[in-house]
Amino acid sequence: MIRIQLENAAKRFQYEWIFRNLTLEIPANSNLAITGSNGSGKSTFLKAIASLNPLTEGSIKYFLEQKEISGEDIYKHLTISAPYLELPEEFTLLELLQFHFKFKKPVANSSFEQMMEIMYLENHQNKPISQFSSGMKQRLKLGLCFFSDVSLILLDEPASNLDEKGISWYLELVAKYGNNKTILICSNDKREYDFCEQSINIENYKLKQSV
Repeated sequence: MIRIQLENAAKRFQYEWIFRNLTLEIPANSNLAITGSNGSGKSTFLKAIASLNPLTEGSIKYFLEQKEISGEDIYKHLTISAPYLELPEEFTLLELLQFHFKFKKPVANSSFEQMMEIMYLENHQNKPISQFSSGMKQRLKLGLCFFSDVSLILLDEPASNLDEKGISWYLELVAKYGNNKTILICSNDKREYDFCEQSINIENYKLKQSV
Protein backbone atom coordinates (compact mmCIF):
# COMPACT_ATOMS: atom_id res chain seq x y z
CA MET A 1 0.00 0.00 0.00
CA ILE A 2 1.16 3.50 -0.82
CA ARG A 3 1.62 6.14 1.86
CA ILE A 4 1.80 9.74 0.63
CA GLN A 5 3.40 12.67 2.40
CA LEU A 6 2.88 16.25 1.25
CA GLU A 7 5.00 19.03 2.70
CA ASN A 8 4.03 22.66 2.01
CA ALA A 9 2.71 21.57 -1.40
CA ALA A 10 1.65 24.39 -3.71
CA LYS A 11 0.60 24.83 -7.32
CA ARG A 12 0.37 28.08 -9.23
CA PHE A 13 -0.84 28.86 -12.74
CA GLN A 14 0.58 32.20 -13.85
CA TYR A 15 -0.36 34.57 -10.99
CA GLU A 16 -3.04 32.42 -9.36
CA TRP A 17 -2.26 30.00 -6.54
CA ILE A 18 -4.52 26.94 -6.92
CA PHE A 19 -3.47 25.68 -3.50
CA ARG A 20 -0.61 26.51 -1.17
CA ASN A 21 0.91 25.45 2.18
CA LEU A 22 -0.73 22.04 1.96
CA THR A 23 0.91 19.65 4.41
CA LEU A 24 -0.81 16.29 4.67
CA GLU A 25 -0.12 12.65 5.53
CA ILE A 26 -2.22 10.12 3.60
CA PRO A 27 -1.81 6.76 5.35
CA ALA A 28 -1.41 3.54 3.41
CA ASN A 29 -4.65 1.63 2.86
CA SER A 30 -6.80 4.72 3.52
CA ASN A 31 -9.48 6.60 1.60
CA LEU A 32 -9.27 10.37 1.14
CA ALA A 33 -11.94 12.64 -0.32
CA ILE A 34 -10.85 15.93 -1.93
CA THR A 35 -13.81 18.32 -1.95
CA GLY A 36 -14.36 21.90 -3.11
CA SER A 37 -16.53 23.85 -5.52
CA ASN A 38 -16.25 23.42 -9.28
CA GLY A 39 -13.04 24.96 -10.56
CA SER A 40 -11.47 25.13 -7.10
CA GLY A 41 -8.48 22.94 -7.98
CA LYS A 42 -9.46 19.38 -7.03
CA SER A 43 -8.36 17.95 -10.38
CA THR A 44 -5.13 19.96 -10.31
CA PHE A 45 -4.36 18.48 -6.90
CA LEU A 46 -5.07 14.94 -8.15
CA LYS A 47 -2.81 15.47 -11.19
CA ALA A 48 -0.05 16.59 -8.83
CA ILE A 49 -0.49 13.42 -6.78
CA ALA A 50 -0.27 11.38 -10.00
CA SER A 51 2.95 13.25 -10.85
CA LEU A 52 1.31 14.54 -14.04
CA ASN A 53 1.73 18.18 -12.98
CA PRO A 54 4.83 19.20 -11.00
CA LEU A 55 4.35 21.29 -7.88
CA THR A 56 5.36 24.95 -7.86
CA GLU A 57 6.52 24.67 -4.25
CA GLY A 58 6.91 21.96 -1.65
CA SER A 59 7.17 18.21 -2.10
CA ILE A 60 5.24 14.98 -2.48
CA LYS A 61 6.83 11.77 -1.24
CA TYR A 62 5.54 8.25 -1.81
CA PHE A 63 6.33 5.23 0.33
CA LEU A 64 5.60 1.59 -0.43
CA GLU A 65 6.16 -0.52 2.68
CA GLN A 66 8.59 2.10 4.04
CA LYS A 67 10.55 2.22 0.78
CA GLU A 68 10.41 5.59 -0.95
CA ILE A 69 9.16 5.60 -4.56
CA SER A 70 10.27 8.42 -6.86
CA GLY A 71 7.74 10.68 -8.55
CA GLU A 72 9.05 9.43 -11.90
CA ASP A 73 8.14 5.85 -10.97
CA ILE A 74 4.83 6.36 -9.15
CA TYR A 75 2.86 5.73 -12.37
CA LYS A 76 3.81 2.05 -12.07
CA HIS A 77 1.86 1.82 -8.82
CA LEU A 78 -1.33 3.74 -9.67
CA THR A 79 -4.38 3.88 -11.88
CA ILE A 80 -6.51 6.96 -12.54
CA SER A 81 -10.02 7.64 -13.81
CA ALA A 82 -11.00 11.19 -14.72
CA PRO A 83 -13.32 12.99 -17.14
CA TYR A 84 -10.35 14.60 -18.90
CA LEU A 85 -8.68 11.23 -19.64
CA GLU A 86 -9.96 9.75 -22.89
CA LEU A 87 -10.15 6.08 -23.79
CA PRO A 88 -8.60 4.97 -27.12
CA GLU A 89 -11.85 4.83 -29.06
CA GLU A 90 -10.48 2.94 -32.07
CA PHE A 91 -9.95 -0.14 -29.86
CA THR A 92 -12.63 -2.72 -29.24
CA LEU A 93 -13.33 -3.55 -25.60
CA LEU A 94 -11.31 -6.78 -25.77
CA GLU A 95 -8.40 -5.01 -27.50
CA LEU A 96 -8.38 -2.32 -24.82
CA LEU A 97 -8.30 -4.86 -22.00
CA GLN A 98 -5.46 -6.71 -23.72
CA PHE A 99 -3.56 -3.45 -24.21
CA HIS A 100 -4.11 -2.12 -20.67
CA PHE A 101 -3.02 -5.33 -18.99
CA LYS A 102 0.22 -5.41 -20.89
CA PHE A 103 1.24 -2.60 -18.52
CA LYS A 104 -0.72 -3.46 -15.37
CA LYS A 105 -1.01 -6.80 -13.65
CA PRO A 106 -4.65 -7.84 -13.17
CA VAL A 107 -5.93 -8.57 -9.68
CA ALA A 108 -5.82 -12.24 -8.74
CA ASN A 109 -8.26 -14.64 -10.37
CA SER A 110 -9.67 -12.09 -12.82
CA SER A 111 -10.08 -13.08 -16.45
CA PHE A 112 -11.16 -10.68 -19.18
CA GLU A 113 -14.47 -12.52 -19.35
CA GLN A 114 -15.07 -11.97 -15.64
CA MET A 115 -14.10 -8.30 -15.91
CA MET A 116 -16.50 -7.71 -18.80
CA GLU A 117 -19.29 -9.47 -16.93
CA ILE A 118 -18.76 -7.40 -13.78
CA MET A 119 -18.80 -4.22 -15.90
CA TYR A 120 -22.02 -5.38 -17.64
CA LEU A 121 -20.15 -5.23 -20.94
CA GLU A 122 -19.93 -8.95 -21.78
CA ASN A 123 -22.04 -8.51 -24.91
CA HIS A 124 -19.81 -5.75 -26.29
CA GLN A 125 -16.33 -7.26 -26.38
CA ASN A 126 -15.91 -6.69 -30.12
CA LYS A 127 -17.57 -3.28 -30.23
CA PRO A 128 -15.31 -0.21 -30.72
CA ILE A 129 -15.13 2.04 -27.67
CA SER A 130 -16.32 4.89 -29.91
CA GLN A 131 -19.74 3.23 -29.99
CA PHE A 132 -20.03 2.98 -26.20
CA SER A 133 -22.45 5.21 -24.30
CA SER A 134 -21.05 7.63 -21.71
CA GLY A 135 -22.18 5.29 -18.93
CA MET A 136 -20.48 2.29 -20.53
CA LYS A 137 -17.25 4.28 -20.88
CA GLN A 138 -17.39 5.31 -17.24
CA ARG A 139 -17.89 1.73 -16.06
CA LEU A 140 -14.93 0.75 -18.23
CA LYS A 141 -12.70 3.48 -16.78
CA LEU A 142 -13.54 2.41 -13.25
CA GLY A 143 -13.11 -1.26 -14.08
CA LEU A 144 -9.63 -0.66 -15.50
CA CYS A 145 -8.71 1.05 -12.23
CA PHE A 146 -10.05 -1.53 -9.81
CA PHE A 147 -9.12 -4.64 -11.79
CA SER A 148 -5.47 -3.51 -11.85
CA ASP A 149 -3.18 -4.83 -9.14
CA VAL A 150 -1.93 -1.44 -7.94
CA SER A 151 -1.55 0.21 -4.55
CA LEU A 152 -2.96 3.66 -5.41
CA ILE A 153 -6.25 4.50 -7.14
CA LEU A 154 -7.07 8.09 -8.11
CA LEU A 155 -10.69 8.89 -9.01
CA ASP A 156 -12.00 12.21 -10.29
CA GLU A 157 -15.82 12.39 -10.27
CA PRO A 158 -16.15 8.58 -10.36
CA ALA A 159 -19.95 8.57 -10.62
CA SER A 160 -20.15 10.99 -13.55
CA ASN A 161 -22.40 9.57 -16.29
CA LEU A 162 -23.69 6.87 -13.92
CA ASP A 163 -27.34 6.56 -12.90
CA GLU A 164 -28.48 5.43 -9.44
CA LYS A 165 -27.92 1.79 -10.34
CA GLY A 166 -24.48 2.68 -11.68
CA ILE A 167 -23.55 4.50 -8.47
CA SER A 168 -24.54 1.43 -6.43
CA TRP A 169 -22.38 -0.66 -8.79
CA TYR A 170 -19.43 1.71 -8.25
CA LEU A 171 -19.75 1.41 -4.46
CA GLU A 172 -19.86 -2.38 -4.74
CA LEU A 173 -16.68 -2.21 -6.85
CA VAL A 174 -14.97 -0.17 -4.13
CA ALA A 175 -16.10 -2.60 -1.43
CA LYS A 176 -14.90 -5.67 -3.32
CA TYR A 177 -11.72 -4.44 -4.99
CA GLY A 178 -10.71 -1.40 -2.93
CA ASN A 179 -9.25 -3.30 0.02
CA ASN A 180 -5.53 -2.91 0.70
CA LYS A 181 -5.37 0.12 -1.58
CA THR A 182 -4.97 3.84 -1.02
CA ILE A 183 -7.86 5.62 -2.76
CA LEU A 184 -8.20 9.37 -3.43
CA ILE A 185 -11.51 10.74 -4.71
CA CYS A 186 -12.22 14.22 -6.07
CA SER A 187 -15.91 14.93 -5.77
CA ASN A 188 -18.73 17.29 -4.78
CA ASP A 189 -21.18 14.38 -4.47
CA LYS A 190 -21.13 12.78 -1.03
CA ARG A 191 -22.48 9.52 -2.46
CA GLU A 192 -19.15 9.07 -4.25
CA TYR A 193 -16.97 9.38 -1.16
CA ASP A 194 -19.16 8.76 1.89
CA PHE A 195 -17.00 5.75 2.83
CA CYS A 196 -13.81 7.84 3.09
CA GLU A 197 -12.26 8.13 6.55
CA GLN A 198 -10.46 11.38 5.73
CA SER A 199 -11.32 14.46 3.68
CA ILE A 200 -9.87 17.85 2.79
CA ASN A 201 -11.48 20.88 1.18
CA ILE A 202 -8.99 22.21 -1.36
CA GLU A 203 -10.40 25.71 -0.89
CA ASN A 204 -8.94 25.80 2.62
CA TYR A 205 -5.50 25.91 0.99
CA LYS A 206 -6.07 28.95 -1.20
CA LEU A 207 -4.39 32.24 -0.37
CA LYS A 208 -6.86 34.69 1.11
CA GLN A 209 -7.13 37.88 -0.89
CA SER A 210 -6.06 40.92 1.06
CA VAL A 211 -8.31 43.99 0.98
